[in-house]
Amino acid sequence: MLRRQSFANWIGLFSLMGSMGAAVAQTPPPQPAPTAATRPARPIPPTRDPGTTGYVSARELPDGSNAPANADGNFILGPTHNPAPEMTVQDGVPQGTVVEFTMSSADSKIYPGIARDANTFGTPDPSDPSKLIVTTSHPAPYMRHVAVYVPKRYVPGTPAPFIVGADGPDRMLFTALDNLIAEHKVPAMIAISIGNGSGDAQGSERGLEYDTMSGLYAEFVEKEVLPLVEAQAHVSLTKDPEGRATMGGSSGGSCALIMAWYHPEWYHRVLTYSGTYVNQQWPQNPETPHGAWEFHEHLIPSSPAKPLRLWMEVGDKDLFNPNSMNDHMHDWVVANEEMARVLAERGYRYQFLFARNALHVDRATKQQTLPEALEYLWQGYPIGSEKK
Repeated sequence: MLRRQSFANWIGLFSLMGSMGAAVAQTPPPQPAPTAATRPARPIPPTRDPGTTGYVSARELPDGSNAPANADGNFILGPTHNPAPEMTVQDGVPQGTVVEFTMSSADSKIYPGIARDANTFGTPDPSDPSKLIVTTSHPAPYMRHVAVYVPKRYVPGTPAPFIVGADGPDRMLFTALDNLIAEHKVPAMIAISIGNGSGDAQGSERGLEYDTMSGLYAEFVEKEVLPLVEAQAHVSLTKDPEGRATMGGSSGGSCALIMAWYHPEWYHRVLTYSGTYVNQQWPQNPETPHGAWEFHEHLIPSSPAKPLRLWMEVGDKDLFNPNSMNDHMHDWVVANEEMARVLAERGYRYQFLFARNALHVDRATKQQTLPEALEYLWQGYPIGSEKK
């Protein structure tokens, strides 16, 4: 588990390695370090068939329609993705306000900041293709953008339900909430859309935040983000995990589940598009050596069911081996299909959509499905007189 002190130890290791390199240069020369690889271009993924052997059984929906918002299980979305009416600003619908602020890495006690050099990636470990050797990651500062949506119906001083989103700001979410709240389909919730710390995947700040299998990012949100949200937006946030949700796409999606999995006392509701339930954690953690692939490989099947409700989507043209690892743990469709399978086996309340004609975190698919996804996600929570 990556904690602040282990991060400090990791940074210290860079300094130690540098000083050791000078000392041993006068003795027999050391073995050369692996050359930093250029990040490969993503290959075009194949189009997968939802009827593929090994995929979960799913109900085919009429083209252009969404799954019922009150139905659990697996569904196949047709190839036509028209925006739901709630994704457009509607005349006469009260619009919430959006409060925005920034956060500096210099002020964080949890994430002081790292970055991977531009145009570099990593090289697979010759002795273990499931591990990636990254030699170009180093400490680096960042600025983080946070946008807080406050619905028109919010009563100051009242603890409100809320949803935390990754890779913010997410303006589509704010528009959907205006309309869904007015239609009394979801509670009058606060939406906290948090920008990442920059970069992507192994060796980056975003990768460290979103792909690390631990409670650290949820703790960062709880200790460093939410207090600022309450102060800057003048709102009160509920402590009830039934009134707290997480959401995201790609690594932001796996991060949403990671937050709830490691801190179910804080979050009970999870929404993901093209969740990165694959082997992308870095630095390596021996407790979860395959990163978020461990969710469907070991963690969910072997753990008592947690009080979580999940909505998930994956596209038929979603990512497939987008890097050089070739470890058989980088197929986003297989990963999400396996998530649906193990969630069903363990008795979780979930809805899974396999979307035809959809890319990774497909924008058109999100515009079609986000209102239904939010309505499904908040099933069982009081609407109109929100819980305190």
